[in-house]
Amino acid sequence: MATKVFKNYINGVWEKASSGEVFSNTNPANFNEELGRFQLSRKEDVDRAVSAAKEAQKMWRKTPAPKRGEIIFKVAEMLVKNKKPLAEDMTREMGKVLKETLGDVQEGIDTAYYGAGEGRRMFGETVPSELPAKFAMSVRMPVGVVAAVTPWNFPLAIPSWKLVPALICGNTVVLKPASDTPLSALRLVELFEKAGLPPGVLNLVTGTGSQTGVPLIDDPRVDLVSFTGSTDTGADISVRCARQMKQYSLEMGGKNAIVVLADADLELASEAVLWGAFGTTGQRCTACSRVIVEKKILKNFTNILLEKTRAMRCGDGLKPKTDVGPLVNEGQREKVSNYCEIGQREGGKLLTGGTPETGKACKNGYFFKPTLFAEVSPKMRIAQEEIFGPVLSIIACNNLDHAIEIVNDSDFGLSSAVFTADVNKAFEAIEDLDTGITYINSSTIGAEIQLPFGGTKGTGNGHREMGTAALDTYTEWKTVYVDYSGKLQKAQIDD
Repeated sequence: MATKVFKNYINGVWEKASSGEVFSNTNPANFNEELGRFQLSRKEDVDRAVSAAKEAQKMWRKTPAPKRGEIIFKVAEMLVKNKKPLAEDMTREMGKVLKETLGDVQEGIDTAYYGAGEGRRMFGETVPSELPAKFAMSVRMPVGVVAAVTPWNFPLAIPSWKLVPALICGNTVVLKPASDTPLSALRLVELFEKAGLPPGVLNLVTGTGSQTGVPLIDDPRVDLVSFTGSTDTGADISVRCARQMKQYSLEMGGKNAIVVLADADLELASEAVLWGAFGTTGQRCTACSRVIVEKKILKNFTNILLEKTRAMRCGDGLKPKTDVGPLVNEGQREKVSNYCEIGQREGGKLLTGGTPETGKACKNGYFFKPTLFAEVSPKMRIAQEEIFGPVLSIIACNNLDHAIEIVNDSDFGLSSAVFTADVNKAFEAIEDLDTGITYINSSTIGAEIQLPFGGTKGTGNGHREMGTAALDTYTEWKTVYVDYSGKLQKAQIDD
């Protein structure tokens, strides 16, 4: 059977790229399985997509927000009906186990339902004026054309985080998904089309970062770049946007830690650490890559973690007994292997894993054994740099204050967690941990869409995804004064 060729979506039309070239999308659990071929877009395609978005924005911004919300609500309903096939496609495309891809789609569902409701909220402020017969308020206005550049690890959820708030606020969008996972993004765009989104409001161009992403980011008609990905790429985007004085929202890396204190429920803590470290094969910006354990329980807790880590099964994410799927590609597997070598050279004690998984069920995929390092010091590279793979470092601490010091000694500040039975220690941690998200007695992963998502330091530039905070990214504030006194009143001058 011939491999299916998927097209770009520009101004309501599915079309081939101007280059006439395509690239292959394969299953990381079985690199012999080709899922489809996608358009290798160039600047010419980006130009057309941005032109379509620019023109459509004139109409879309004037479409009443409740009507925009009705379309997004229809998308939510279709996501519900198509949840399992979307999840199965995603598992084939990026590897994580089916229960996690079902969760990925569920995030898209939750985001769409929540965002649709903002069509009837999108609150501004009404405040008293200091002058008589004068009305004062603020309202939200769309930014304009949004470039949404999304990663491969949450190939439907993260596009939904960007598309839903951008569209409900009256912006138009050009979506450029990661070249490892274009299919999931394309399926989401298909649902927006079926829901009745007008042509040009949402456009999709697939391709590489250099040939597709850079022309999109650099296009002067793009008013806002919303990016999720590596810190290095995000830093480059910030420079490009600053030169043009365009807005940008960056959600980047993490080096997240779980603190386990001596009074913690160790069984609960160990399950949370494993879920945080090896869920999505460690390929989450919120993944737990450091567990900081009070010395009183260090030996016992290490033994519990080691036993459970060794019991985890690698394999195809569509098979129900699989715990850990493949890494997304060979480059990512090489990166993880290199960090395991670095960890051993630095003096970390490799307890288990550290090498690719090449058993019969894994020989044709990019699998890597769940890896546990002990005797890791806070300044080692494996304790400081984002690995984005199934590698967990165990670090000893003296007490909570020492643990907080270790957590905060990082270039990143996305997610943190503390396991303790002491409510006073829990609130001390909440106050002192320098991260955008803190969990108490839960893992570092599992954010809910009705609250802000993002972090401090190298994790982002101050913007937040999700919740009402996302509206601040995709809107400009406009302050409005209505004077019905019939005379010129001079604020701060008239007494």
